[in-house]
Amino acid sequence: MTAPPDDCLARNEWVCGAYLSSRRHILWDAVLQHLQLTAVSVLIGLVIALPLALAARRWGWAAGPVLGVTTILYTVPSLAMFSLLLPVYGLSASLVVAGLVLYSLTLLVRNILAGLRAVPEETRQAARGMGYGPVRLLVAVELPLALPAAMAGLRIATVSAVSLVTIGAIVGYGGLGNLIYSGMNTYFKAQVLTASVLCVVIAVAADLLLLLAQRLLTPWTRRQS
Repeated sequence: MTAPPDDCLARNEWVCGAYLSSRRHILWDAVLQHLQLTAVSVLIGLVIALPLALAARRWGWAAGPVLGVTTILYTVPSLAMFSLLLPVYGLSASLVVAGLVLYSLTLLVRNILAGLRAVPEETRQAARGMGYGPVRLLVAVELPLALPAAMAGLRIATVSAVSLVTIGAIVGYGGLGNLIYSGMNTYFKAQVLTASVLCVVIAVAADLLLLLAQRLLTPWTRRQS
């Protein structure tokens, strides 16, 4: 009967410092890809969601179709979504980004629209009485007041994107999901646990950073509280 190996990698333990030291470059590359896919997806989603929310607020009849379509997109299973987008984008990072953008729209559009609708009408009237035109009214009054609700949607969309990026492992662009997927196939415990924990850390850190940004951008909410 042989003694158990001293190396935690050889013992295939869940918690293994040797894995962190020997695979740090692989982990770093996976984290960078995860962050890049998340950031690009959420930013593109925000660029698309803002005009959709403005259109839904400007033309009441458009709110139903916009919210309905984005909600339907959010209910499509991720594997089915990637399969539908595959003929357009192929096996590329763009496929993952496009899917994440579509998933983020319902959260972003709904919260931005809710924030815009919550701006008091008397505030708009007062701004118009001071000579504010439509563009200045939107930029200087409505968007700042809608920012808390919009940031809430952005935080949820970002955390969701961090999680959904891992599904991109099926096409080879899943960031830390690549390590989780390969670790599950080989039953590599340390790799699965480490990559999963890093996903959670990224999600929590992103949420805290966005919360801090919200507090810095909306000082009046701190005074009210």
